[in-house]
Amino acid sequence: MKRLDAANDNDAGKQIARTRQVWQPRLGRDLTDEDARQIMHNVTGFFGVLAEWSRAERLAAANDAAALAKPNDGEVRHDR
Repeated sequence: MKRLDAANDNDAGKQIARTRQVWQPRLGRDLTDEDARQIMHNVTGFFGVLAEWSRAERLAAANDAAALAKPNDGEVRHDR
């Protein structure tokens, strides 16, 4: 198990280093490891929310197909 933990620590270290490399120039200041961890957490959370919204939209669109099949109160509409 220690080997997996060491591999995860190494990956986390690489992710932190990459996050610092990307964000330090944009922020114009040095970032600590904690700053980089927080940025990674926030970005991951942001894209998680976008994925949730996307899934919800797809489910709503699939359910809307039934709503379209309902009659329109007997009215007929002719668009030209």
